[in-house]
Amino acid sequence: MKSAMVEKEGFAALVLRLRAEGISDIDLLTAVEQCPRSQFVPAQFAPEAYSSRTIPIDCGAFMESGDMVVKTVARLRVKPGQRVLEIGTGSGFMTAILGRRCERVVSIDRYKTLVEQAQNRMDDLGIRNVVIRQADGSNGLVGEGTFDRIVSTAAFTTMPRFFTEQIVSGGMMIAPIMMEDGRCVMTRFSKTGSRFEQEELFETPYLPIETHIARYL
Repeated sequence: MKSAMVEKEGFAALVLRLRAEGISDIDLLTAVEQCPRSQFVPAQFAPEAYSSRTIPIDCGAFMESGDMVVKTVARLRVKPGQRVLEIGTGSGFMTAILGRRCERVVSIDRYKTLVEQAQNRMDDLGIRNVVIRQADGSNGLVGEGTFDRIVSTAAFTTMPRFFTEQIVSGGMMIAPIMMEDGRCVMTRFSKTGSRFEQEELFETPYLPIETHIARYL
C-alpha cells in the first residue's frame, strides 16, 4: 500500500509541474498514469522515480526525467492510428507512453540488455503494439517503410538525413541537436510535401548518438 501511495503522490507532483508548463492533455496524462514510472527505474531509485532528475540505468545509459519525456511526447503531437519510430529505447518509459497513444511503435536501441528489459516491461503492462529491436539508429530504420512520427533520445549534429526518406508528408521528427556553442537543444523537424521546417524547443541533456550495436551488453 505504501508503494502505491508513493506512486500516486509522485504522479500527482509530475502533473502539477507539467501543468505549470502548459501541458494538460488529459489523454496524454492518462497514458502516463497507465505506465507506472517506478516499474521503469532501477529498484534503488524507485523513491525518485517521479523526480525531475535523470536516473542512471544499465549499460552506462540514463533515464531522462518524467518531465522531459512528457514534454517531448506532447510536442510530438502523436495521434491514434499513427506509426512511430523511437530511436533510443532506454528504460522503455517513453516507449510505453507512445504505445498507449498510437497504432504502432517500433523502438530501437544499440544495447541488447536494455531491449530485453524494456520488452519485459511492455509485456508486464500488456502493451502489445510495440516492437523493440537491437539496432544501430544512426540511420533511422531502413526497410520498415515510412513513419508518421520519429523521436530520438540521442543527439545529432544536424538534421538527420534519413528523416527526409523515412517520414511521411505532414509528419514530424523530434531529436536533440548539438549546437556549436555546446548546448544540446531538442528540435522539431516538420515535413510538408518537399518542404521542411525546423523549430528549437528546449535544452536537453542527451548525449551524441553512437553508431553500431553494442557488442557485449
